[in-house]
Amino acid sequence: MTSATELSQSTGVRTAAPATPRLIATDLDGTLLRDDKTVSKRTIAALAAAETAGIEVFFVTGRPARWMSVVAEHTARHGMAIVANGAAVYDLHRDRLLAAYPLDARDALQVLEALRAAVPGTTFAVERTGGFAYDPDYVPYDPDVEAVVAPVEELLVDAGGHQPLLKLLAKHPAIDPDVFLDTARAVAGMYAEITRSSPSALLEISGTGVSKATTLARCCAERGITAEEVVAFGDMPNDLEMLSWAGTSYAVANAHPDVLAATTHRTAANDEDGVAAVIERILG
Repeated sequence: MTSATELSQSTGVRTAAPATPRLIATDLDGTLLRDDKTVSKRTIAALAAAETAGIEVFFVTGRPARWMSVVAEHTARHGMAIVANGAAVYDLHRDRLLAAYPLDARDALQVLEALRAAVPGTTFAVERTGGFAYDPDYVPYDPDVEAVVAPVEELLVDAGGHQPLLKLLAKHPAIDPDVFLDTARAVAGMYAEITRSSPSALLEISGTGVSKATTLARCCAERGITAEEVVAFGDMPNDLEMLSWAGTSYAVANAHPDVLAATTHRTAANDEDGVAAVIERILG
């Protein structure tokens, strides 16, 4: 039997083994996924064991649903994911949108104008439930031959009204990522939620009041699960609200300094299966 607080011999980071939770909420990139974007066999086994023990597993990520195939087959029963930093809830097994909490196009335009004035050289893209589109000056991380390329003002107009706007993305080629985030919040934070998860200067902009935490809280309430019954894992600023909301929160060893400062527990880095290590302790 492990003690409630342990010192990992391999990492030297403090971890705690809480009472059995009802739900595990984990970020993906930099947290559950290894740096090569794979899920280790150890992590797959830990996720399956958690669900066998009756603990729900939610993937809570900034990724869009179209990038979720890397983990879809590893949710043994539920296949639930909160994507786009809380802007949508997807059933991965059925590839079906369950809920969307969009960014209003008028607010997106306000953010766009404020950022262009404050940080010249910023380029933009949009993420809708139906796919990705970007401004001609925007350099996408993962080029898609089917993506629409047009002036961002045009991309913010949903002519059919059937594809909610999940995120506005803002990218800059040179500014420090944290300075970019602080500047954006100062000049445009009244119009939207602004955060980041990339090591580069890439901002993710959602509707006011939309975050990983708000959507996770809504999903938990629907299941009769309280914040105290949730264990959450993360590594970047877009995880902060979720980590603050959950009853028990863990930062992986490779986390952003703000995340390390905001969480009470630590686990090993993503490449060392830090999430799996905690799940194994929880299950005893």
